[in-house]
Amino acid sequence: MNKLKKIGLTALSASLVAVSANAGEMSVSGSAKIATEGLSGSGQMDAGTTFSMGNQLTFKGSGELDNGLNVSLSFVIDQGDNELTLSKESSAPFDSHSVSIGSDTLGTLTFNGEGGTTASSAIDGTAAGDMWDAFDGAIYNGSSTIPDLASTASAGDNSMIYTTPELVDGLTLVGSYQPQGGNRESGTGFGVNYSGVEGLSVSYADTDVVGTTALTSGDNTVIKASYAYGPITVAYSQIEHDEGTTDGSGDIDMTSYALTYSVSESLSVMVGTEESTKGSTGNTDAEITGISASYTAGGMTLSASRYDGENLAYSTDANEDVEYWALSASFAF
Repeated sequence: MNKLKKIGLTALSASLVAVSANAGEMSVSGSAKIATEGLSGSGQMDAGTTFSMGNQLTFKGSGELDNGLNVSLSFVIDQGDNELTLSKESSAPFDSHSVSIGSDTLGTLTFNGEGGTTASSAIDGTAAGDMWDAFDGAIYNGSSTIPDLASTASAGDNSMIYTTPELVDGLTLVGSYQPQGGNRESGTGFGVNYSGVEGLSVSYADTDVVGTTALTSGDNTVIKASYAYGPITVAYSQIEHDEGTTDGSGDIDMTSYALTYSVSESLSVMVGTEESTKGSTGNTDAEITGISASYTAGGMTLSASRYDGENLAYSTDANEDVEYWALSASFAF
């Protein structure tokens, strides 16, 4: 994200339990990015190629109270949600917003008005970088839709997440809470993160899946680990999503592996795999393999990726085998 403008304020206030900051500043950041991507395969009928640019502005402010607490505020204005893809476009202008209060000794509590995270969703990106998301919602055979190949525990609106300070070297704990709403119970989650060994990062989280019925409620567990040695980083992740459906149709497991090689300070290459298993009987595992590379020089980053997906709607229909490619250029100034 690139700083576009900074505005000094004489006062920044954030209302949570009747506290306010005496001084602070707001900054606006966005991305200068141009991208193109495409899908191909026997079932892709006139899928075509799309072009897009960075379309998100993030407003952030922070300040320190007289009692030493740090307060920060974040609002996002976005044409859609995060980044545009072939299958996800929206005209909604207002996106995530949150208030955080914390200190080095007390940890950080974040209240998310919208777009929040749970203990699980905070670490639910796969080891290979969510390659499955490039195919999510894509149309094949002119009418059939590729489903979500991974699922997590959504935070919902007006949720909270707390992260402890570092308890021992590299160890923090996480707790999340989604308040009770109409036709649903409240949901809680907990997690642990450890990075106390050089090059090693391990995370675990378990969160309630909050649905409007018992059949759409359940449990979500995420395990994630990576180890870097010199220019090579290996990573593993496992997401287990279980709901109360008797036929297992609400259960999705995603396993991912990745290997990243830093050729130089400017160039890195990643190869990875993702495998999604649907709980109901008679389904074939969906598999994705991919490679991506990025090169940075003089404030410009060039990225390229190519993913091959098979059985993307959990059957062996050849039309569910889809290839994806993407190129992008982003600029820091």
